[in-house]
Amino acid sequence: MTPGEFSYSNGLLACEDVSLEDIAQAHGTPAYVYSRRAIVSRFRSYGQALAGLPHRVCYSVKANSNIAVLSTLAHEGAGFDIVSGGELYRVLAAGGDPATVVFSGVGKTEPELRFALQKGIHSFNCESEAELDLLSRCSVGLQRPASIALRVNPDVDAITHPYISTGLRQHKFGIDFAAAEALYARAAALPGIVPEGVSCHIGSQMLDIDPLLESTDKVLALAGRLRGSGLAIRYLDLGGGLGVRYRPGDRAVPIRDLIGRLRPRIQASGLTLMLEPGRSIAAEAGVLLTRVLLVKHNGEKTFVIVDAAMNDLIRPALYQAHHEIVPVKGAADSDHRFTADVVGPVCESGDFIARNRELPRVQPGDLLAILTVGAYGFSLASNYNSRPRPCELLIDGSTVHLGRRRETYEDLLRGESIPV
Repeated sequence: MTPGEFSYSNGLLACEDVSLEDIAQAHGTPAYVYSRRAIVSRFRSYGQALAGLPHRVCYSVKANSNIAVLSTLAHEGAGFDIVSGGELYRVLAAGGDPATVVFSGVGKTEPELRFALQKGIHSFNCESEAELDLLSRCSVGLQRPASIALRVNPDVDAITHPYISTGLRQHKFGIDFAAAEALYARAAALPGIVPEGVSCHIGSQMLDIDPLLESTDKVLALAGRLRGSGLAIRYLDLGGGLGVRYRPGDRAVPIRDLIGRLRPRIQASGLTLMLEPGRSIAAEAGVLLTRVLLVKHNGEKTFVIVDAAMNDLIRPALYQAHHEIVPVKGAADSDHRFTADVVGPVCESGDFIARNRELPRVQPGDLLAILTVGAYGFSLASNYNSRPRPCELLIDGSTVHLGRRRETYEDLLRGESIPV
């Protein structure tokens, strides 16, 4: 199983029109490889499904924040959902319009709020009374009114991994649904604060849209009550979270199906719909290219040790996430397969890409592609074990753009000093 923009040509796996073997020879491994065509087509799918409905699609920057990716989406007219001042800085560097930016997140700092106000972003999704007070002080000090939505917690289970579920009372995100109306009234009385939206995001990698529809009905009812009380609520922000196919058996919800179910609800409300997809745009657009270092046998256990590690792709260790792994050279003969753990060189037992995975027979030097890593792949990478982070490459037809060069040992010491 490979996403559409990754396919075998003349026995070699290619991204668009470029062989991954050629990429490895030119840029080394490990390497993140992204298809521009895939990113654009998935973003456009949202626009096509939302046609005729007042809307804004704000790409979730935390999924993949490389400025080559952000620039591609900015050129397509995307808005952006950010969760830090650094992400806003990236969006601006990539040519994004600050007037399309929504600032989410549970712990915004005063310098971040001031930076966002100075740049004239669209709005803030606020998650606490304390944040409202701080934003009000910043807004008054800068004489820049702040459009806000409260992120309410509808207590709906997203039916996903507990680390990426955000809509239940025990989670740190959002405002208790029962307290929302009183807090909106208080927000409306604060100087510099303009309540114009209602926000909700219940989790990520959702393969069932019923929880999303349940939460939508709850926040639409809240928006109706707020408008009835005199607040000029203009938009409904439903966040993101639509899942993708990581396993062959996954049945991801097509974007058109989600919007088809939402459309009558939004049309009846008269509100502008804001969505903040990240994974569903970027995940299938990327692979992590890695080379086999050696095959090791410990009794009955076999390990395929590759040059990519948990510092490059932490999702398997962190979320027990599944990523398909395929050979770059040819489709393997099903009669010559074996079961092994695919692991990296990092000094941790938790450093694995896959466990007990059936694989084609591989030899040292063979290239493998780890699929569906365009979201939460490089963006979660680190320098653990003092390992330089990989390069990132954006493929556009037959053109290879170096979106980020591979780090060097010198990069590892940047900003550090020895005491004298």
